[in-house]
Amino acid sequence: MSNNNRKPFVAGNWKMNGNKALVSDFLSNLPANNSVDVVICPPSLYLSHFDNAAFALGAQNVSEYASGAHTGETSLAMLSELGCTYVIVGHSERRENHGESSDIVASKVKAVIEAGLTPILCIGEPLEVRESGGVFDYVKAQLDAVANECGKQYISQSVIAYEPIWAIGTGKTASPEQAQEVHAFIRQELSKLDANAAQSVRLLYGGSVNAGNAHELFAQEDIDGGLIGGASLKVQDFTTICQAAS
Repeated sequence: MSNNNRKPFVAGNWKMNGNKALVSDFLSNLPANNSVDVVICPPSLYLSHFDNAAFALGAQNVSEYASGAHTGETSLAMLSELGCTYVIVGHSERRENHGESSDIVASKVKAVIEAGLTPILCIGEPLEVRESGGVFDYVKAQLDAVANECGKQYISQSVIAYEPIWAIGTGKTASPEQAQEVHAFIRQELSKLDANAAQSVRLLYGGSVNAGNAHELFAQEDIDGGLIGGASLKVQDFTTICQAAS
């Protein structure tokens, strides 16, 4: 990593994949890495199977409500009881497939922080926005929604993942230069609210990161690690990615 002031961070988002055998594989074979904060985000059904893990646990989603008549939802108290310390919020698949607006995402970020957990806030543009040159405005609007709801203090209490939607699960990856350009913009926007927090917040890249391209991506000045999808389902590939961040 090029910035020694920010500890590298790698999170694996299993999405709707995995089973008890995969949990056992990671518990047995993912080596400890003290130079990187490592997080695994399995389907919520498997969170309770990660006793004594050498890495942190994260959830893939959470309700913005504390409890009540919300069938199928999971509360922050439930996640905390199972040992979760991180929650992915605003992933593009939640925004697109489940109608989560930027306002809903902002409400979830606020709830996660108030519960004492750390949100991994996902932002990023679709292909048509990238092609039209509107990336910065699109990303800024996503950040502004959270700042309007939570205030500038959210910066120091969050991890932020830039995931261009056109690169998620497609095999296409933003070039290191493209990714760095947006990460630098994000840090610049955050610095307008809190310059110190903006220099300390971990910014992750997500979007078809794999064992072959991780090192070059993570070498960029403002990229502090990755939110990993498909490659987080193979313990050896994920180990290599974690090593690339250290």
